[in-house]
Formats: sequence, structure tokens, C-alpha cells
Amino acid sequence: MATSPYDEKPDILHDETRGAEHGVIDVKEDAYSKGQLATGYETLTIPQTVRKFKWAFAFCFMATFAGATDGYQIGINGNIIANPGFVKQFATTVDSTGEPALSAPVLSAIGTIQSVGQIIGMTSLPFLAARYGRKPAMFLLWLILAASVICESTAKHWQVWVVAKLFSGIGVGSLQFITPTYVSEVAPTRVRGFLLMMYNFWFSVGGFFAPVALQIMSGYAPDNFRTPIYTQWSQIGLMLIIYILLPESPMWLASQGKEELAKKNMRRIYKGVEGFDVEQQYEALALTIAHEKAVATATGRDKWYAIFQGPNLRRTIASTWALSAQQVLGLTLFYTYASYFFKTAGIADPFAVTCITNGIQLVIIILVAVSVDYFGRRNICCGGLSTMLIAVTLIGILGVVPKSDASNKLLVFFSCIYIVGLQCSGSTGWGFVGELSSQRLRAHTAGFAAAISCVGGVIMNVLVPYMLSPTAWNWGLKTAFFYTGLGAPAAIGAWFIIPEPKGLTAAELDELFDAGVKPWRFHKTKTALQRQIEVQQENN
Repeated sequence: MATSPYDEKPDILHDETRGAEHGVIDVKEDAYSKGQLATGYETLTIPQTVRKFKWAFAFCFMATFAGATDGYQIGINGNIIANPGFVKQFATTVDSTGEPALSAPVLSAIGTIQSVGQIIGMTSLPFLAARYGRKPAMFLLWLILAASVICESTAKHWQVWVVAKLFSGIGVGSLQFITPTYVSEVAPTRVRGFLLMMYNFWFSVGGFFAPVALQIMSGYAPDNFRTPIYTQWSQIGLMLIIYILLPESPMWLASQGKEELAKKNMRRIYKGVEGFDVEQQYEALALTIAHEKAVATATGRDKWYAIFQGPNLRRTIASTWALSAQQVLGLTLFYTYASYFFKTAGIADPFAVTCITNGIQLVIIILVAVSVDYFGRRNICCGGLSTMLIAVTLIGILGVVPKSDASNKLLVFFSCIYIVGLQCSGSTGWGFVGELSSQRLRAHTAGFAAAISCVGGVIMNVLVPYMLSPTAWNWGLKTAFFYTGLGAPAAIGAWFIIPEPKGLTAAELDELFDAGVKPWRFHKTKTALQRQIEVQQENN
């Protein structure tokens, strides 16, 4: 039998259990052979984990705060096009009353270019993050976001605004993959779900304040669209401070063989953790990485494009499914173009309705965040997608009934239901981007999984302005029926694609995916590490 760390640690007993098919099995050796090493913290409760790993918790929480810039950028992009001052500045045509207006092609270009930028960021920066580290990728995306705000602050022609949105998309896209990646590598396993959900919380906070800022300005200076843009500088400045303070991911450092630097960062991240043995904890990281490399070499899947091969393809599909399903269930309609959608539907104060739905988002995301580490992600996510499907169908029905005050109230109510589903699936969906991939391919899987969902965003940002514009297709509320037909397979398919990663380490996820365990059985299947912990508890 190959040597393992247990051969050198006499204080750790070799517990044995009798398997039905294999006779006597050393559960610790079995776990070790699968790249799994007990760290001693697996049985902590969630509150105990937060208290014990307070610095790791704080670093991850800080990293997720950058999501506020992400949400604000996207929220501004969709809602500012309804601002009178913005329309006057960048108008390319006139409406039926002779007032300045943005043509559908220009609206489409503004919406689409950001999604194109996201795809560029998501498919290019993973190579930088994988080769040079997570922090260099963070600093580069920060520079790109700063460039986008400079362009937004100075743009006088719609073409310059489009360039700003391209930079914005690249920066936001990079942020969307690097944040879940970093958190998945640094967060303690027991509270990883909460910290991953915090990214979507801050994203929603940013999305909430974008229409709020525009609503406030519309009250006393309706033509002033620059001030909300200038407020982004406070976020950009805070992002830089956070990125300077964050330590590099020890998991990435270990994957590059930088043992001493990895241990140094581990001492900083896990400072004050009673009984923390940096040598043993580093050994757990190194074992997972070595096992993944050995499997990849043995199967001929040691290049980055292995994310599209074998079990890694399943992981990529599962990572992107929730976010991609949102795209075909109306995300662009109800998020990017929310105010414009409500305006074309005849709502007197579209900004106010958008603020209401965004406020609901914040409540739901908090509920999701505090529950995912107790109840898991899968049911919350899949249930959220099913809720979105029901809501868009009901909204579509409103498009074929006589318009009235009652139908407007129902529109707001059904939109709120939709937002509940959107947040349940979106919060968990961004978590899947970071935690379902293998450690070796995490940056690439996260980047391309997010990019795949953005392809849907590009398509929808082209189509939605035409669907809503009175000078184009003018579908109004019947636009929702389009998403009912397109989104039904995605919502149903989620139950058969998305697994439950709650409480599982990277090595345990490797075991389940490599063994071909069905997604709906992940939470019912015991890993080698779980069997080891159970035997240890029985003998204590």
C-alpha cells in the first residue's frame, strides 16, 4: 500500500470498517487514496465555524463586497436609458410625438456590448488568474472598471457610451468569475455557501441603488444623469483598498508549488484558530491538488480545455445551468430593462416599481444566504427557476387581457414573485460557478461557465429592445410568453442537472463527479471522508 500521512502520525488511529464487497477497509487510507484528508474541523457547527474562522470569514466577506460595483454597473446600464437627460444627450431619433428617442438598434447595441464585454472578460482573465494568481486578475479588472467609469463620466456621444459599456462588461465579467473562485478556495467549507451568497447580496445592493439614484435625480433634476455615474468612484476606490488587503489564495499558491508563501497566507487567513496546524492543513490542500493532477494525467485531460471533457464537462454544465436558465427565463427583461419594461407596459412610475422589486431581492437573498448551509443549494435553486417559469407565464397572460388598474397591480405582484425565484436561483447559481469545478480547473470552469450564460445575455440584449420598443415589435407584456416557451426545458432540466455541494470539499466533489453519481443523489451519497469521520465519531 502506498504511504500516507497516517503512517507518520501515530496519534491518529487506523479505524477499520467492514465493507459488504471489499471486506476490511481502512477508511482513512480510502479517503487518502481519493485525495481527501481530514482537517479536524469537519464536525463544527456553522456558528462555531464562523467564530473560529473569523478572519477567513472576514476576507471572503470583503471580497464579495466588490459585487456591489457589478450590480450597480448593470443596473445603471439598463435603467439609465429611461432617464430623460440621457435620452436627450444620446438621442438618435424621435418618437411619434416628436420627442428625442433612442432607436432600437442603439438600445440593442448599448445592452449587447456589455454582455459581449462580459464574455471577453470571462474567457480571457481565467488564463491570467490560473497562471499568475487571483490577485493580479483582481487588479487588472479594477483598472478596466476604472476606465469604464472614466468613459461614462465624459461621454457626449452614444458611441463613447458603447465603449464605456464594453470596458464595463469586461471588468464586470472578470469580477463575476474571480469572486466565486476566490471565495470557494478561501472560505471554510461549512460556511462556504453563505459567503458565496454574499456576492449576490452585494450585487443586488448595487442593483438596488442604481434605480434609486436615478429615481432621486428624476425628482429634482430629471435631466441630470451624470451624478449617479460619478457615485461609482466611491465603489471603485473601496474596491482597490479591498483588493490590496486580500491575501492571495493559499490553494492557488499550493497548486503552483509555492509552499512557504501558501503557509504564510494560511497563517494570516486562519489567524487565531485554536489548534490550527498549518503543516497538516497545507498537506490537505497539497493532497487534493496532487490527486487531481494524477487523475488528469492518467486520463489525458491535463489541459485547460479538459473543462469540456468527461466528468469536467458535467461540472461545467452544472456550473452554468442556473445562470443560463435565468437568461431564457427573462433575466434581461426583468433586470437589465426592468424600468423600460414597466414603462412600456404603462406603469406610471417605472422607477418606483423597479425599486420595490429590487428591495424584495435584498430580503430574499438574506433569507437564502442564512439557509443554504443548513438546507443546501439544489432545492432552493431549482425551486427558484420553477417559480420564475410560473411567474413569466402569469405575466404573459396579463398581456392578452384588457388593461386596467387591477392588471397593473397584478403585474407588480407577479413581478415580485418572479424576483423571489430570480434571487433564489441567482444567489445559488453564482455559488455553483465557483464551487462545482475541480480545484485544478476552477478559474477556467468558473470563467467559461459564466461566459456561457452571458452568450444568452448577448442574444437577449439584442432581442428585448425590439420586443419592447413601440417603434419595433411592441410585444409589451406578451414578451413574457416568449420566455415561457424558451425557459420551460431549462427550469425542468435543472432538477436533473444541478447537484448538491453543501458541506463537500473540493476532493469530495471530485470523488462524486468522477464516480458518475447522479446529481439528485449527491446529498445521499457518502464520500470517503464522510465515512472516515463517521468511524472516528463512533470510536470516540
